[in-house]
Amino acid sequence: MAALGWVVLTLVFLDEVLAAVAAGVWGSYAGGWVLAVLAPVVVVAVWWAFASPRARWGGPVVRPVVKVLVFGLASLGLWVAGHHGWAVALLVFSVVVNGLAQLPSIRALVDQQERSPAS
Repeated sequence: MAALGWVVLTLVFLDEVLAAVAAGVWGSYAGGWVLAVLAPVVVVAVWWAFASPRARWGGPVVRPVVKVLVFGLASLGLWVAGHHGWAVALLVFSVVVNGLAQLPSIRALVDQQERSPAS
């Protein structure tokens, strides 16, 4: 079961990267190359500060709200940029992998990593 858990957590990370890429796609559509670079940087900074497992300002309420906002806005950005299929795919993928990450056996892996000292 641990191997499946690590696969799910890897897919969660991939989902986070895809959200940043989607922000870049929207940024390119909405404002050119400057916004295409700035939007993913903002997504990564918000994720780091509020939604990552070791987020300084994350918490039991803030973390899930920020995750919903990031994935929802990333999907919306793709939709607005005209990539409707990819927008729906990202949203469905985000819901599925983040839902699977809430399974008790997978949460235990995350909690175990959070308790281990940083390398």
